Amino acid sequence: MSNTRDNLNIVVVGHVDHGKSTLIGRLLYDTDSLPSGAIEKVKRISAEKGKSFEYAYLLDAFEEEQKQGITIDITMLQFFTKKRDYVIIDAPGHKEFLKNMISGAASAEAAILVVDAKEGIQEQSKRHGYILSLLGIKKVYVAVNKMDLVDYSEERFNEIQVEFNEFLNNLNIYPEKYIPISAFHGENIVKKSKKLSWYKDNAILEEMDVIEKEKGIEAKPLRFPIQDVYKFDSRRIIAGRIEAGTLKAGDEITIYPSGKTTKVKTIEFWQEKDKTDIVTAGMSVGITVEDEFFNKRGEIICHKDEPVIVSNVFNANIFWLGKKPLYANKKYKLKLATDEVEFEVLSINKVIDAATLESKKDLSTINKNDVAEVTLKTKHAISFDEFSKLQSTGRFVIIDGFDISGGGIISGVEDSLKREIKDLKTNNLAIRKRLVTRKEREEKLNQKGKVIWLSGLPGCGKNEIAVKLEKKLFDLGKKVYYLDSSNIRFGLSSDLSFDRQDAYEQTRRIAEVANLFADSGTITIVSAVSRFKEDREYAKDIIGKDSYTEIFVEASSEICEKRNPNAFKGENAKEYLYEKSEYPTLSLYIDDAEFNSDKKAQAILEVLKL
Repeated sequence: MSNTRDNLNIVVVGHVDHGKSTLIGRLLYDTDSLPSGAIEKVKRISAEKGKSFEYAYLLDAFEEEQKQGITIDITMLQFFTKKRDYVIIDAPGHKEFLKNMISGAASAEAAILVVDAKEGIQEQSKRHGYILSLLGIKKVYVAVNKMDLVDYSEERFNEIQVEFNEFLNNLNIYPEKYIPISAFHGENIVKKSKKLSWYKDNAILEEMDVIEKEKGIEAKPLRFPIQDVYKFDSRRIIAGRIEAGTLKAGDEITIYPSGKTTKVKTIEFWQEKDKTDIVTAGMSVGITVEDEFFNKRGEIICHKDEPVIVSNVFNANIFWLGKKPLYANKKYKLKLATDEVEFEVLSINKVIDAATLESKKDLSTINKNDVAEVTLKTKHAISFDEFSKLQSTGRFVIIDGFDISGGGIISGVEDSLKREIKDLKTNNLAIRKRLVTRKEREEKLNQKGKVIWLSGLPGCGKNEIAVKLEKKLFDLGKKVYYLDSSNIRFGLSSDLSFDRQDAYEQTRRIAEVANLFADSGTITIVSAVSRFKEDREYAKDIIGKDSYTEIFVEASSEICEKRNPNAFKGENAKEYLYEKSEYPTLSLYIDDAEFNSDKKAQAILEVLKL
């Protein structure tokens, strides 16, 4: 076959008696993709057993040919249509299938879930649906098989569709199509069946041919994990393997988790014949950058507008292979791309036996060959992707002592938690999966959620400016909310005093609330003295530098005292000191106690282009 042909990996799952093997055998037979001699062998086996030709035996014959006496974990079955080449991922058991999918030995882009039209949804059918949910496979097709046993009834087909959707939707699986078939009789496999004339859509092979394949790994967002940094003469060369995307000289890049931005100066090469200005996924490369940062192994380089997730708390699905059980709160090592970090399991949320797919009641440990849904906390923030979006940076291995004892895939982290989370007082925490993302909310509102943080001494005028800014944005049709730190003192922070430690805690609480508002897609205006630079920097880390704009409202102590004399009386009479931030901020200078707050708010609108 030509190398330019499209290739699609499909996994077929289903109850042992619902016709999964027959469907696979039929696909191999009808596309003329079987090894020579397989059909004659099956005819012989069928005759010996006194049965008519069994398509299910074709799968056994094919797998037997592949094994040749060697035990294998997974079988890759190839067949071809005029449009593309297919690989069906089939495994002798759930255990091997899950292990291979999580470890990366197999990778499915779509799934066919086979269910028996007569028997309907069985417990095992539901467990197979759960597997697909666990692995984050989005493109799911349900083949309702054995329609011949229910007289090709449209009513029965619709019943199954309603019943199964009720279960699958609860797992966040929304099947692309339900397709009625009879694998044994070849109905609706290659072409539409006259016996299913009420079904107006494609036959199963036609439907597979129109599955939209994901764009190639080189067209995905750039992911370049740093393997090492080498010093040659005056150059510092950052080396590693590009896992996804494309990179060229002159590109603006961000290095995570630090978030530092620079530009690619050169793509390095050993020999003149290897010289290039553009490199893509799968290539091991060296680059130099314009700015001298301290770069280290484990960091990930991305394009500026396509960042990885940075956090130290996230949900994962893991497959455990360790001799000893995995325990919550014990220290293990996690290896993701080129990064290595210590971690612990904060909570074990669900455990299933990989052989039977049954849920276990005991959530205190994970035993060998168990699959579990867990919440992990790494020692410090790391960079990663959700596995369903990018596999190479969403997959990790677990090391216990010196042994590789498990593998895992990252299932997600809430938008509002994409940062380093400190000082957790609990070890029983699960991040709940949400069905509406921040991006979807922002698209619906036609605006970006952000925080405008107005800071400055009491009496500088920040509150009056904030009030006017909120009104102007509201009149422009924006979803906006003004969060006044004074109001938070009456409720959320009524337990805090005004000392240094509580001032930090007040800023932290405001930032956490503002972050949730921004996550909802709201433009959030904060006015807070927040006079310590360390506190504001922490607020920026909580909210995320791309969503945070800091404005220093600068006024002399004379103007501040004139505007707010109470702030400078009694206990507050000591001179207020304000620490300016060390990163770039906007400044508004107030040179008159009677200044025009409306004009200042308008100036902010114009600068921020809101």
